Amino acid sequence: MTVLAIGATVTALATPAANAQAPADPEATGWAQIAALQQVKKSLTEPERKLDSRLAIELRKRDNKVSASALPKVATGVEVSKSGTTKVEIHAGAVDDGLLARLRKAGATVRFPSAKTGTVLVEAPLSALPEIAGWKDVTAIDLAHGAITGHQTDPAKRTQSKQEKAKEQEAKAAAIAAVGEVVSEGDRTHAADTARKKYKVTGTGVKVCALSDGIDSLAASQASGDLPADLDVLPGQEGEGDEGTAMLEIIHDLVPNAQLGFATAFTSEASFAENIRALRFTAHCDIIVDDVVYYHESPFQDGLPAQAVNAVTADGAYYFSSAGNEGNKLDGTSGNWEGDFVDSGRGIGKFVGQAHDFDPGAGVQVLNPLSRNSNGVVTTLWWADPLGGSANDYDLYLLDSAGNVTDFSQDTQDGNDDPFEILATSQFTVNQRLAVVKYSGEVRYLQLSAFRGRFTDSPDGSLKGFSTSGVLRGHAAAEQAFAVAAAPAAAPLPFDLEDGDPPNPAGPYPNVFTKQTKPERFTSDGPRRIFYQADGTPITPGDYTATGGVVRNKPQITAADGVVTSVPDFSPFFGTSAAAPHAAAIAALALSGNPGLTNAEIRAALTETALDLSPTGYDVRTGYGVIRADLLLRNTGATPQPLVKAGTPTVTETTGDGDGYLEPGEQGTLALPAVNVGDGTATGVNQVVDPDDARATVTPHAASYGNLAAGATKSKNFKIKLAADYPLGRPVTLRVKTTFAGVLSPTTSTPAVATGHPTPVRDFAYSGAPVPIPDNNPAGATATVDVSGVGTASSLTFSIDGTTCTIDNAATTVGIDHTWVGDLTGTLTAPDGRTATLFSRRGTSGNNLCQVVFDDAASTPFATVLSDAAPFTGTWKPNEPLSALRTSPVDGTWTFKVTDSASGDVGSIRAFSLHIAGFEPA
Repeated sequence: MTVLAIGATVTALATPAANAQAPADPEATGWAQIAALQQVKKSLTEPERKLDSRLAIELRKRDNKVSASALPKVATGVEVSKSGTTKVEIHAGAVDDGLLARLRKAGATVRFPSAKTGTVLVEAPLSALPEIAGWKDVTAIDLAHGAITGHQTDPAKRTQSKQEKAKEQEAKAAAIAAVGEVVSEGDRTHAADTARKKYKVTGTGVKVCALSDGIDSLAASQASGDLPADLDVLPGQEGEGDEGTAMLEIIHDLVPNAQLGFATAFTSEASFAENIRALRFTAHCDIIVDDVVYYHESPFQDGLPAQAVNAVTADGAYYFSSAGNEGNKLDGTSGNWEGDFVDSGRGIGKFVGQAHDFDPGAGVQVLNPLSRNSNGVVTTLWWADPLGGSANDYDLYLLDSAGNVTDFSQDTQDGNDDPFEILATSQFTVNQRLAVVKYSGEVRYLQLSAFRGRFTDSPDGSLKGFSTSGVLRGHAAAEQAFAVAAAPAAAPLPFDLEDGDPPNPAGPYPNVFTKQTKPERFTSDGPRRIFYQADGTPITPGDYTATGGVVRNKPQITAADGVVTSVPDFSPFFGTSAAAPHAAAIAALALSGNPGLTNAEIRAALTETALDLSPTGYDVRTGYGVIRADLLLRNTGATPQPLVKAGTPTVTETTGDGDGYLEPGEQGTLALPAVNVGDGTATGVNQVVDPDDARATVTPHAASYGNLAAGATKSKNFKIKLAADYPLGRPVTLRVKTTFAGVLSPTTSTPAVATGHPTPVRDFAYSGAPVPIPDNNPAGATATVDVSGVGTASSLTFSIDGTTCTIDNAATTVGIDHTWVGDLTGTLTAPDGRTATLFSRRGTSGNNLCQVVFDDAASTPFATVLSDAAPFTGTWKPNEPLSALRTSPVDGTWTFKVTDSASGDVGSIRAFSLHIAGFEPA
């Protein structure tokens, strides 16, 4: 699984041997420790009550204000860096420049401010948090809650080291590179391959966009042919990781002619919501898919991401989300319990409030035991109060088998807080169990979820594991979102979810899915009971129990996982993270073949054509069943659509100095193609051409191209003339409007025509002192170079220099000395503010960059490098094209920035150069 940490690292709280030495009354031990924690809670000052309870306890422990003897096993789990900082989310009445300035003055690094939601994600000194909490405009300070994706990985690898993971990824990368371009087995099992052939639709006219962690291997996937070159990424939202790359590859396999887009979901919950909206309203994505759930997403109310989903679906977009890998009741893999709070009658006289009784029968059980394999998992408690409006105070405690409280979450809910508690189970302690305490307030419906954990009977039989269906939550449960369950396409999941589990199911590949298909045992189940409207208005005022609210049937459909991609850590790619992009791509096929389909029509067609899986009828594990592209396209009446765009123009000088270059005062012949990139024949094709500068003229203004078959290109000649005062070397950008018969007409393109005679290349080298690259800090290190006397550039390359190349971790003769180059991202910024990413987190454990040239014309992307190539040298294609940086005059200050995104490795920027050619005077 891919996890963004909750801001807490769980340490060894008790060993198995210690667990075996249980006192006579372990329950009494736990209640005494809970009472001690509650004494601290009652004594909190007003600023301390704004802090996450674990932050408050951690600060008191550091000030020796908490009795170690009273709480011998308790660890707050607050992760503090070597420099004394921790990642927190600050809530304030207004997020403005004044607040951000005060936070920076207090020593905080601002990671993501959101004025819309009133939150700021920061890396702040732990010691500064009491001061910040004392500010009147600050309402709460939470540990960064983080998120989890639907990538199903071996639980045994939860503690895999950075070095072990890198070594495994590189071995997979080498193996995949030897094979070349790959295609998801889901293309066959969903019958998408035969549907494309029969109905002649390939995704034409549809834009499908994904949200996940990151796209580190984008350039490598593009070089292998597994992704197209023209993929649209929201500026600055590339993220980190590769799950997004793998999802995009699945989409491209099924709809090879669709446009693709991406934005990260992993900065913060607020950023995720903003990116959902931006993909629709800025990038104009028709279909959006993600595989992320934030731990802080309420199961009982549409939070920020769900509200964003509501907004884009109301605008006509289609939204798909992974159901999650949190297990289900039917397969006995659930780590979820939900239902009404039941007073156990225990706790009075020992601690404040009442312990919840998990036993639905006549017995009483206040502890819910976790399986042996449920170590290192995030656990959340929600209850049916509105976001930001809870006055009912529930708390969550983790205990070991000896009765010691080993972790806790006991925030204060006093009317303006979220109904939410969160903790993480120990990585090493076995036989853990959870307790819920109603500290004060009214009875509410609860949901307790151990993400990727499982409630099971304790080994000695003294405690029964109680679980229920309904773990699915958050934006996947938004009313118009498609929540997607998973079924294997080919080989079964190659490891047990828990020791002693029955065999995992296998898929039908190379055959297609049928009604006999078995779902993955880990796929999350529904339904989802919602108690509040998005604005916090109760749906059933006065009833916040199991008889209140409304029920949403989730998930709706099932799709393939366990498929191959070219991305090293995602082959095979298991989890609902792989299922969701298959479903989104199949919907894109239907929309491509019938562009007028509404959201409701797509929804009806997907559910009506899905193959019902066991148990019969709609079920909360697989929804309406597994989808098939052939059945969907037959149902929606798919037909091939034409899509014509302007191609790349070429110019031949006809009047001038005869040097073959179009220069000011000269004329030429402009050959402008029309290209049918669609699936059907285009009729009545016409192109209208307008230059972007009045000093350039193109005649005639329009031309007819007649009819164009699918895949065909036809060129027409125009005359182009540059005035004598046309700027030297400035490209002529053409605005070309292409019309044809079809619903996708017209299209608009802006191809550029090169002008001018290039000069020889000039070098501009950095001459300053080495610049240290701060460890694991988004601020990064910057160095600048001034360029003058060039004007508009005809070519641009960038080099990281050095005199002697070595892997020495203390090298001073290389361009960038840094251990573990895979932590680094390098970005070049032009004087006009345009940026291009040169390299991003590739090379894993290799040391140092030296005599590296980044050139758009290079055949091999730097994104393909492996650690054994260190020190990294040679000529490479950058992650993003440098050509985008020379559309404006290049004279001015250029900035090279290097950021380090992981802790433990350091280095410096030492030597680099820009290599630029201009244009000869006319």
